[in-house]
Amino acid sequence: MNRADARALLRGPYAIVNEAPGAERIVEAALAAGIRIVQYRAKEGIDPERLRAFCERVQSQGALAIGNDDWRAAQAAGCDGVHLGPGDDGFEEPARVRALWPEAILGLSIGLPDEARAIDGAVDYLGVGAVFATASKPDAGDPIGLEGLQAVARATTLPICAIGGITSERLASVRASGAMMAATISALAASADPLDAARRFVAAWEAAA
Repeated sequence: MNRADARALLRGPYAIVNEAPGAERIVEAALAAGIRIVQYRAKEGIDPERLRAFCERVQSQGALAIGNDDWRAAQAAGCDGVHLGPGDDGFEEPARVRALWPEAILGLSIGLPDEARAIDGAVDYLGVGAVFATASKPDAGDPIGLEGLQAVARATTLPICAIGGITSERLASVRASGAMMAATISALAASADPLDAARRFVAAWEAAA
């Protein structure tokens, strides 16, 4: 998928799937529910073969397969792009990543309007948060709240993805604050029925339009 077509998919629910037992079930639930952005998150180390298999499965459904932290591993596995946070190679120099991977979708994690204003044109979207308190990202810092989310949305023309404590019940207020995407980890991973949880997440997002 070329970058222009991929950028057109940067809207709606965004599933982040941790490398853990049952990860494949969560990926399948997200895809079956109609989620079209899925990120593979392996904080304990990336298994290249598992990442490649993840990319192939997600892309077979016309969805974006996004790697996390390591853009070289994401590129080698055939991902559509990568999401980078502070400390990751390329986070401070997205233009360098863009030059070496022209078709990639590049996302960066930020939390403040000034950070959003400093982002250059090499970046395709911003992950903003943590919006609410979350146990899924212990290094996320203090929640910025809906006001913080709205302030970032006003500071950039890039699509933003709200992350951190996002539940189906909060999607209406998140969308009203300017987010074009909303990420979930726990809403699917912590559910006994990930497919039902994913469907409710998607339905809540669509109802908030």
